Amino acid sequence: MYARRRGKSGSHRPPRKGKPPWIDYKPEEVVALVEKLRKQGYSAAQIGLILRDQYGITSVKDVVGKKMTKILEERELASEIPEDFLNLLRRAVNLHKHVEKNKKDTRSKHALMLLESKIRRLADYYVRKGKLPAGWKYDPEKAKILVQS
Repeated sequence: MYARRRGKSGSHRPPRKGKPPWIDYKPEEVVALVEKLRKQGYSAAQIGLILRDQYGITSVKDVVGKKMTKILEERELASEIPEDFLNLLRRAVNLHKHVEKNKKDTRSKHALMLLESKIRRLADYYVRKGKLPAGWKYDPEKAKILVQS
């Protein structure tokens, strides 16, 4: 949003209808794999990488018809805080530590301001969608506690 670039371009996955021909797994087997990997402690992004690299499943949605997060929510295995939001909080906590240690690093101070702004915008969205509790506000100390747990 704040970078001096011309936007996002590049190749996109071609639209596909149904299961790709090289996948031999049934939808129930893929759901069972997702469930097993989640119970082993992998995040949704890590599960996607494992399914792609080890099982040849490029997209859970193409095989099952539902997104992986929807499957995890139905099985009550989804994390209480969305994964993308938690990753932003981790970045903010690490950047906050860096800025405290390096007081004159003005670029990092500015980057922290932009990152915290992004966190606040995303938090507002997740509060509206009901993924975060109503009235949730970003606080660096609260973020530190969330990231540690």
